Amino acid sequence: MDGHLKKSLVELTRCSVEQYREMAKHPVSVLADNVRSMHNVGSILRTADAFLMEEVVLAGITGVPPHPEIAKTALGAEESVRWRHVDDAVAEVARLRGEGYMVCVLEQAHDSVPLSEFVPQPGKSYLLVVGNEVEGVDQRIVDMADVVLEIPQCGVKHSLNVSVSAGIAMWRFFSCMSG
Repeated sequence: MDGHLKKSLVELTRCSVEQYREMAKHPVSVLADNVRSMHNVGSILRTADAFLMEEVVLAGITGVPPHPEIAKTALGAEESVRWRHVDDAVAEVARLRGEGYMVCVLEQAHDSVPLSEFVPQPGKSYLLVVGNEVEGVDQRIVDMADVVLEIPQCGVKHSLNVSVSAGIAMWRFFSCMSG
């Protein structure tokens, strides 16, 4: 049996940063609410690049590029993905909600919807909010949510790293919107 030959880096290069910026994106913005780890920020940016997210909003204490720890995990996505920083996550969520975005908070909460059951609707814009590594999403933002999405889990910890959670949720949006 010959097995599966891995793709080369040349084969994996899909487009330039300029070409990526011109590509149509899914109408999903990701807001990182007070994410402490620069590695998590870089990973969120890299995943947003992979899944054609509209933008990443880095809020509050969330670090911003350029930063060596962000660059280490973003691998250039800090250049391709549209991102911006806002001081006040609550005000930004309220503003985007007022512009018609459906606010989807990724959190463990009563009356949450399992992520696997959530289906984004065509023609709508979404704001996916992910939170701080310890405290999660600010309760004031949870209270503003149109829907709270939860990733069902087993095991002892009942928690995932914020960049892993964000990646799973971005994949859900991508897979539903690409088909």
